[in-house]
Amino acid sequence: MVDKITSLAEYFQKYQESVANPEGFWSNIAENYYWRKKWDRVLDWKFDGDGAPDVKWFVNGKLNITENIFERNMFMRKDQTALIWEPNNPDEDTLKFTYEELFDKVKQFANALKSLGVEKGDRVAIYLPMVPELAIAMLACARIGAVHSIVFAGFSASALADRIHDAKSKILITSDGGFRGAKSIHLKNIADEALQSCPTVEKAVVLHRTNEEHINWVEGRDVWWHDLIENASTENKAEEMDAEDMLFILYTSGSTGKPKGVVHSTAGYMIYSEYTFKNVFQYSDGDVYWCTADIGWVTGHSYIIYGPLLAGATSIMFEGVPTWPDAGRFWDIVDKYKVTHFYTAPTAIRALVAQGDEWVKSHDLSSLKVLGTVGEPINEEAWRWYHSMIGKGKCPIVDTWWQTETGGIMISPLAGITPTKPSLATLPLPGIQPILVDPEGNELKGNSVEGILCIKFPWPGMLRTTYGDHQRCYNTYFSSYRGLYLTGDGAKRDEEGYYRIIGRIDDVINVSGHRIGTAEVEDAINQHPKVVESAVVGYPHDIKGAGIYAYVICEELTDREMAGIENEIRETVNKFIGPIAKPDKIQIVSGLPKTRSGKIMRRILRKIGEGDATNLGDTSTLLDPGIVDTIINGAKVEVKR
Repeated sequence: MVDKITSLAEYFQKYQESVANPEGFWSNIAENYYWRKKWDRVLDWKFDGDGAPDVKWFVNGKLNITENIFERNMFMRKDQTALIWEPNNPDEDTLKFTYEELFDKVKQFANALKSLGVEKGDRVAIYLPMVPELAIAMLACARIGAVHSIVFAGFSASALADRIHDAKSKILITSDGGFRGAKSIHLKNIADEALQSCPTVEKAVVLHRTNEEHINWVEGRDVWWHDLIENASTENKAEEMDAEDMLFILYTSGSTGKPKGVVHSTAGYMIYSEYTFKNVFQYSDGDVYWCTADIGWVTGHSYIIYGPLLAGATSIMFEGVPTWPDAGRFWDIVDKYKVTHFYTAPTAIRALVAQGDEWVKSHDLSSLKVLGTVGEPINEEAWRWYHSMIGKGKCPIVDTWWQTETGGIMISPLAGITPTKPSLATLPLPGIQPILVDPEGNELKGNSVEGILCIKFPWPGMLRTTYGDHQRCYNTYFSSYRGLYLTGDGAKRDEEGYYRIIGRIDDVINVSGHRIGTAEVEDAINQHPKVVESAVVGYPHDIKGAGIYAYVICEELTDREMAGIENEIRETVNKFIGPIAKPDKIQIVSGLPKTRSGKIMRRILRKIGEGDATNLGDTSTLLDPGIVDTIINGAKVEVKR
């Protein structure tokens, strides 16, 4: 099995080895897996030139990722719990699957897919709620060499159709409906609408979840999941895959509207997801790991399913939301399963901070050993609450930086090994070679510098292309700075060499010649005791070039508090950063335009701040599209419609 780093000295030794001899480093790790045929060469690559990017790891190696989850683990872990499913409604029965039980279900559904004519290389779209069948379907695809394209079950029909159409998916797997908190979502109706413009889909497999009484049914196309598997065998030999064969496509929002289909291949992603899981979280046998993400996002792919199951872990999958039926739901689950490792988003943490500490204090959280955050930099106030209230001051926090495109965690503390600082992602993982550059692409060497974060050498988990449009991959990630992968994030490297992610490079505001990171201003605003959350953007300013516009969610305010809140927020920013960072405009709002994964759509806020609400792009995939009009109507500018 893959070894874990166990000390800071060993981390530095492994890191140096990974930079000095990357092929030898990753080859040693790859020896821990089951290969049908070993690789001829560890790495071929170029980030620039004709056909770039062109990255191949473990060239001509043959394997199947599910053999490395199941057959490789079966001798030791046949009767160990692989997956725990916690339903949306706490009164509904929990489901647990041992490695053997999950394996049988995966093989059965793999055979069911083959009975529908699904072959190696075919794309299968999956539009399911957070139910065990989502995990089973994705692993069944991998088993037979089909490419899964999972679409978050909160996306609209048009967003689903765009993704099905782009991938030319042959099959759609969906359900009659799904539960999310107090809501029931009619997924089959949404899927039906999407499929009206998706001629490549031959069959729609439909799961019973909400037992909708009246659903549309298209004879010849639609088939029930339970009917499909009824006579399917649980004997299935895994398809042999090349190391560079596509494993999955996952769509990520593009700045120019059309989503990008990020392609991940088999061997490199497999090795990187397990290596990062075991090392960042320091997972040990017997631990109970819970990542609260949705499998519709890359965090769920890498750190609910592939990374944990490759490592032989026990992984929890949660259907619900953190605040239903009350704000103690997360802590109910931690207490119920004696969770040792808990991985969630800063958005969720801030939402729970606002609910008050009493929801936490009534639960036993003593089982927790490691806490993690993902999705965006965590502000210091939320970090300290998480550390003291949830971790009782004893649990290390791994503040992980990575992206859909990177496949796995890139910069992060190793739990209990790397000394941490609030709001800093700290140090790169072995094999990751970050570089900071100025806008012209010149490297900024040494410590105490700030620039654009790029990566100068390939790593196994990185994207290989954007599906159907390789040139777009090059244009987006490799054309800005020759020979470098552009992350799109700005970062600071402090006096100790620790990295702090300061937000997207288009989220850095140049105020009177001073570059100010929006995340830094938000962090300061959020220190105000009445502030729940904030989002900061730049807007055109006649004197400064760019001004700072802050959208702020507050706790309930009295009229007197409302009258003084803006000045108080400015003074808070002045205290933590200085007068140059004080917001020029502050708008108190009831909510922010967020995607369903919790990401704030700052592009929309920038447009509103600029006074232009005529071209906001597609807002249908937001968690609450109506919040946009509310913000526009309250905007402190003359909005042009």
